[in-house]
Amino acid sequence: MRPVTGAVLKTLLLLSTPDWNRVLAGNSYDCDDPLVSALSQASFSSSSELSSSYGPGFARLNRRDGAGGWSPLVSNKYQWLQIDLGERMEITAVATQGGYGSSNWVTSYLLMFSDSGRNWKQYRQEDSIWGFSGNANADSVVYYRLQPSIKARFLRFIPLEWNPRGRIGMRIEVFGCAYRSEVVDLDGKSCLLYRFDQKSLSPIKDIISLKFKTMQSDGILLHRQGQNGDHITLELRGGKLFLVINSGEAKLPSTHGPISLTLGSLLDDQHWHSVLIQRLGKQVNFTVDEHRHRFHAQGEFSYLHLDYEISFGGIPAPGKSASFPHKHFHGCLENLYYNGVDVIDLAKQQNPQIIIMGNVLFSCSEPQSVPVTFLSPRSYLALLGSSGEDEVSATFQFRTWNKEGLLLFSELQLVSGGLLLFLNDGRLKVNLYRPGKLPSDITAGVGLNDGQWHSVSLSAKRSYLSVVVDGQVASASPSLGPEQIYSGGTYYFGGCPDNSFGSKCKSPLGGFQGCMRRISINHKMVDLISVQQESLGNFSDLQIDSCGITDRCLPNYCEHGGQCSQTWDTFHCNCTNTGYRGATCHNSIYEQSCEAYKHRGNTSGFYYIDADGSGPLEPFLLYCNMTETAWAIIQHNGSDVTRVRSTNPEKPYAGFFDYVASMEQLQATVNRAEHCEQELTYYCKKSRLVNKEDGTPLSWWVGRTNETQTYWGGSLPDPQKCTCGLEGTCIDSQYYCNCDADRNEWTNDTGFLSYKEHLPVTKIVITDTGRPHSAAAYKLGPLLCRGDRLFWNSASFNTEASYLHFPTFHGELSADVSFFFKTTASSGVFLENLGITDFIRIELRSPAVVTFSFDVGNGPFEISVQSPTHFSDNQWHHVRVERNTREASVQVDQLSPRTQPAPADGHVLLQLNSQLFVGGTATRQRGFLGCIRSLQLNGMALDLEERAKVTPGVEPGCRGHCSSYGKLCHNGGKCREKPSGFSCDCTSSAYTGPFCSEEISAYFGSGSSVIYNFQENYSLSKNSSSHAASFHGDMRLSRETIEFSFRTTRTPSLLLYVNSFYKEYLSVIIAKNGSLQIRYKLNRHQEPDVVNFDFKNMADGQLHHVKINREEAVVFVEIDEKARRQVHLASGTELSAVRSLVLGRILEHSDVDQETALAGAQGFLGCLSAVQVSHVVPLKAALHRSRPAPITISGHVTESSCVAQAGTDATSRERTHSFADHSGTRDDREPVTNTIKSDSAVIGGLIAVVIFILLCIAAIAVRIYQQKRLYRRNEAKRSENVDSAEAVLKSELHTQNAVRENQKEYFF
Repeated sequence: MRPVTGAVLKTLLLLSTPDWNRVLAGNSYDCDDPLVSALSQASFSSSSELSSSYGPGFARLNRRDGAGGWSPLVSNKYQWLQIDLGERMEITAVATQGGYGSSNWVTSYLLMFSDSGRNWKQYRQEDSIWGFSGNANADSVVYYRLQPSIKARFLRFIPLEWNPRGRIGMRIEVFGCAYRSEVVDLDGKSCLLYRFDQKSLSPIKDIISLKFKTMQSDGILLHRQGQNGDHITLELRGGKLFLVINSGEAKLPSTHGPISLTLGSLLDDQHWHSVLIQRLGKQVNFTVDEHRHRFHAQGEFSYLHLDYEISFGGIPAPGKSASFPHKHFHGCLENLYYNGVDVIDLAKQQNPQIIIMGNVLFSCSEPQSVPVTFLSPRSYLALLGSSGEDEVSATFQFRTWNKEGLLLFSELQLVSGGLLLFLNDGRLKVNLYRPGKLPSDITAGVGLNDGQWHSVSLSAKRSYLSVVVDGQVASASPSLGPEQIYSGGTYYFGGCPDNSFGSKCKSPLGGFQGCMRRISINHKMVDLISVQQESLGNFSDLQIDSCGITDRCLPNYCEHGGQCSQTWDTFHCNCTNTGYRGATCHNSIYEQSCEAYKHRGNTSGFYYIDADGSGPLEPFLLYCNMTETAWAIIQHNGSDVTRVRSTNPEKPYAGFFDYVASMEQLQATVNRAEHCEQELTYYCKKSRLVNKEDGTPLSWWVGRTNETQTYWGGSLPDPQKCTCGLEGTCIDSQYYCNCDADRNEWTNDTGFLSYKEHLPVTKIVITDTGRPHSAAAYKLGPLLCRGDRLFWNSASFNTEASYLHFPTFHGELSADVSFFFKTTASSGVFLENLGITDFIRIELRSPAVVTFSFDVGNGPFEISVQSPTHFSDNQWHHVRVERNTREASVQVDQLSPRTQPAPADGHVLLQLNSQLFVGGTATRQRGFLGCIRSLQLNGMALDLEERAKVTPGVEPGCRGHCSSYGKLCHNGGKCREKPSGFSCDCTSSAYTGPFCSEEISAYFGSGSSVIYNFQENYSLSKNSSSHAASFHGDMRLSRETIEFSFRTTRTPSLLLYVNSFYKEYLSVIIAKNGSLQIRYKLNRHQEPDVVNFDFKNMADGQLHHVKINREEAVVFVEIDEKARRQVHLASGTELSAVRSLVLGRILEHSDVDQETALAGAQGFLGCLSAVQVSHVVPLKAALHRSRPAPITISGHVTESSCVAQAGTDATSRERTHSFADHSGTRDDREPVTNTIKSDSAVIGGLIAVVIFILLCIAAIAVRIYQQKRLYRRNEAKRSENVDSAEAVLKSELHTQNAVRENQKEYFF
């Protein structure tokens, strides 16, 4: 944790020793006694001392004895000050000073602890910080409360940095209290069996707490077995703890087996680790050290059939063995409590409830193993062997996370070679090289970078080389050549010294980072304590008598299921198939709504939606229907008509609806939407919704609030009313629902439920189908939601002093902020949130620079994105900022993101406590002028508009979207502003759809035509401002632009024909030879000008695109975006008094040239698409008649799609979408659509028509047959026709449903 201070920064605290006990106790019990002041001189020791007056015994806080503190002989990072508290104590705080009246003080240090004075462990603060900030002068006191506290006998202070103008100098104090414990030592063959009183125990409750320490990576800590395979087991496997709970009666759909919870890592470090297991029914809490796992089981889990005994340290009886391989625990247990009973104390008292099996000691032995940590790639340990011996032999153990690194190098005498032992991709490689000889290699082991201890034994003798890894002889290889191997004398472990030392050591893959222990050379164990005291060997950047390995994947900072992997220095997250990206898989790759996809320019299709962005909810697949607004369509499993019979209030029917998304995902989607609705139809025959006698509901539905709802339509919940009751159209006016009329004939109540808080419908209950002739059926449509009220949520900031304030932002480990902004100002603060020292700030630093500033305790950092153009252009720009434990990043629009890696082993928690300021700062300076929209923090949107309504200087909403989004309106569509967003006006475009990007196409049958008549408006021409007026009357048409696409196989064909009252015309035809001809006759006294394209047969059944642009006598023609030609007309420059535009066959006699006449008589057979002549769009006027238009249609002209056949070139434009099943991975970012070829579409349409006709005939036949049967039957037997009536309903509903489904399929 950070030091306890009263100031804003990490300042020093000057207090006397008694004051700390009183003011800063902070614990729930009194454990703040000073522990150092009463120690004897012998309790202090150090690596060295400058002189006897600077000895470690003078390092007491606030004392001036000796020279006023401890100082070592030399100031380097290998010095330490140690205290022995005499016995294990609980240590809750430490305090440091510099040397009295000197320039000697330490500015940062490490704190180590140990039970035995060996195998030290480094104290790690709560936010993963290793080091402590020290003093800034000689006499001030810096105090740290330790959370969690330390239980140890020995403490060691290791200076890291000190005053550069002085040397290392320290005075210390430690605060705490006595620590009492009961300990048992198990030797790997022994265990304790506790048999308890069954009356005192609950079968559904267990509370177990203990501490353990061990050097073994595997072993059973506790086991309790029962009947039917029930058991609870706590087992150490690979240095991790596994809690396995198996209920023989548990039905767990997700696992179909026992519950296995995993916590902890590297627990075989011979240090104490605490465990707490709490089981209450289905709730299990599992805690190891500071890490906790909560689990809530499903099914019949709460009761376990267990025996009334539990074993600790192993499984004692063979008949009680678990169903998995197991090994006894070898190590120490402390303070072992089972449901409040001190088990170790009972064992010491030889209580008959405790059976001791094997050799058990009630004190903890300390194996004397001295590990060494290689801290960096520059670390090495050089040890002398015996030079000239005919054997090179070394053994050691190592553990690391790195895949590469040098483990050992040994020089060879006489032959000037070397022996290398190194890690390569997690495998061990031995390389024997000699000048002029091919190297001899051996590869052994796999996955040796798993953080576990691995043993290595290397032997090279005479002409043989062998290596043993983890007890397995990997290889024994004869060396190449007759020479014997002689050791060169020096063994380099972990790396090589600098070349300046003259060493021949080679490290091809860099140095080793990790731990080693039990190093022996030529069968002699190396005394690493002598190495530490510099009396043996040589080393650099080592930490001796401590293994400093840490699991950087615990806790796992990879979010959303990202897979964590690590090296010695850092961790990495694999986000594959998660739907997220970034250093910690925090940022969703999907949009939060269909509206957001729409404004990226996407068309209708299947999309993954992540409603809460970077929040905990996973993305899910739905269909987005992009109309003028974007509709999200969420399906469920009950879309078919379901019939219900034989129910009553005592035996109700309940129908459940399962959606493609979870209820949390649905709730987030509904909350974001502007409007949601769901169609619910209740078919009834003598089946009421309400009991008219007492008003109690007989049928109802349930929404996401799990409340009973009795309204059946409308936007407001009006109980026991249907749509016909709200509209006054019920078949019986005295009821509010059709079904409440209780008639002996089929009717229905259908309505759209649109009260968002109750949607979606999750359940329907029907109770009134038990009477004679009574029956019911229901159908629920998909959940439909449109818009995104948060996407357009915005505020306008009008003064620099104005801002909006919100509650403190909590993004301690992961924080992302995203928003849109629009401004003309050159600078301003978008957002700011402060803490005591921490802060975040996002600002427009200059017109072209957006800057993210932050501090999480490691000092302030800044990241800036610079744009080649100004952001102050009054257009919307999107900013996304993310800060996590790995890095911080900023991205603006589509510019390259900028990142800043987090410092290694620095502070990681972002601790803020002030209000969040938006659009300004707490000082009311450097405020932002402009608009901010769609502000989201960790996926949660802030309601800017609601807060702006009550804030001076800020207005809700912001107009001016077309300046940014107008480019989404294609093909001549015009952007129109809306209060929330914009829309595309496609009136003057040959296209339709939300972005004017969907072609309007038509199939022309033989002899058909579409004629757009201009002469009807002739009298209005002179003063008309309409687009068509530009063609009328005495206006002379000197320019026009024509675009269209076509597909046909007929020659000759007339594609387009424009004529005038003066026998002038323009025709576009396909000649008999398949060439495309454009004929202009702008002077009736001259022959037409002909532009001929004969480079290919244009009647080839392929889709072709034609573009003609005329400026007076100059005509530019482009075919299929490939063939281009420019020609000059000789017949004239103007087309006077335009009369009509013809597509297809020319129906009346015209004075045209022979080729045009032949093509006009033949007409056009095929598909025309996106026809536009300047501002006239004839196919839209003919097929989409939103208003009266001078259009005449002859023959068979139907809306179709000019879909190209197989093998068509890229000019084809297909816009067909369907509700086809989607398959694919989550990383598919574009919508999944089904492209339907036109031939298939025609065939499918014919099949659909045939099926429809057959269904109608079948329904009529059934109806006639039923009527005949009814006529023949006696009136007394009318009650027997219930099934027939139901068959009618089923047939009718099936037919109706089929028609509706066909209509939907055609629509989409």
